[in-house]
Amino acid sequence: MKRVKWFVGAVAIGMLFFGCKAKEQTAEAPPPEKPKAEAPAEPKAETPAPAPTPPEATASAPAETTRSSYDRALLRPALLKEEAPETFRVKFVTTRGDFVVTVTRAWAPIGADRFYNLVKHHFYDNASFFRVVPGFVVQFGISAYPLVAAVWQNANIKDEPVTQSNKRGYLTYAKTSLPNTRSTQIFINLVDNARLDQMGFSPFGVIDAQGMKVVDFFYDQYGDSADQELIAKEGKAYLEKNWPKLDSIKTATLIGPGAAAGKPQ
Repeated sequence: MKRVKWFVGAVAIGMLFFGCKAKEQTAEAPPPEKPKAEAPAEPKAETPAPAPTPPEATASAPAETTRSSYDRALLRPALLKEEAPETFRVKFVTTRGDFVVTVTRAWAPIGADRFYNLVKHHFYDNASFFRVVPGFVVQFGISAYPLVAAVWQNANIKDEPVTQSNKRGYLTYAKTSLPNTRSTQIFINLVDNARLDQMGFSPFGVIDAQGMKVVDFFYDQYGDSADQELIAKEGKAYLEKNWPKLDSIKTATLIGPGAAAGKPQ
């Protein structure tokens, strides 16, 4: 049994490193673009370890809140360089309910700035939680729009020191095993994945206990089976056709005092 558990854990971590960016973000231990757990399993951009299978729930937000098009500013990643406020909050309206992410810039300034700019321009709207590994991580961050996904695929940011542990509820970028490969894929730790800390997965935000009750309900029976490259290439249509039960983000929006407090770099 010990050997089986060790093997499963290693596979989960490996996925975090290699499923992350369509090709580069998996969640083996750390998930981003596929969070990865311990051993490179294949999370996209780091994929944390699986958590208990969340029971199904009904969507809490009306479908009309879903955005049907993207902000054209997203086609020019090099221009989205605003410095984020020291702290800011992002409300996610999903097909399972709503939750809020609180970001503390000091934890990981580079990652916080990237997240702030992506959310400000609605990058995550309509995107799916394509990798849900019970007892490990939930991964998302590939745009629902192929053209947008293409321009951000190699818009990487540098790695930075890990100042917070990958505890339950903490958000971290997925990445590949190569340095400086964080881009847009993010994973939510479903459990305490401290093993990811030493792998360079640096958390930048956290969801409170109430919000994690929503995350725990995301559909997880597909595991890590969706192909990240095809998600990026074909967009939402690929997932709706082959993985119809996946939960998704209707909108991800800045809220509170930090909503309009960004500073140009």
